[in-house]
Amino acid sequence: MAKLDKEERDLLRKVEAEEWQPVRDRKRQMARYSEYAKATFRKDRRINIRISTKDLEALQKKALEEGIPYQTLVSSVLHKYVSGRFEDRGASVE
Repeated sequence: MAKLDKEERDLLRKVEAEEWQPVRDRKRQMARYSEYAKATFRKDRRINIRISTKDLEALQKKALEEGIPYQTLVSSVLHKYVSGRFEDRGASVE
């Protein structure tokens, strides 16, 4: 058996302690959350913005490093920002 990491051990402990309860009407709940996910990732609007050449080139470089189109990177950053999950790991406070 493979060793469990901290998160897996915590999950196993909670399952064994019966902290998790079965979901009622599982199919309906799955359909509901599936629709939420689809709505979150639906790209149905287009915007145009002006940014500096330097910033665009930096975005394109980062996207290339990640192996994704730069528009996808921009969309992901904006989504994380508006959903409150954006973390600026490069910022330093002095």
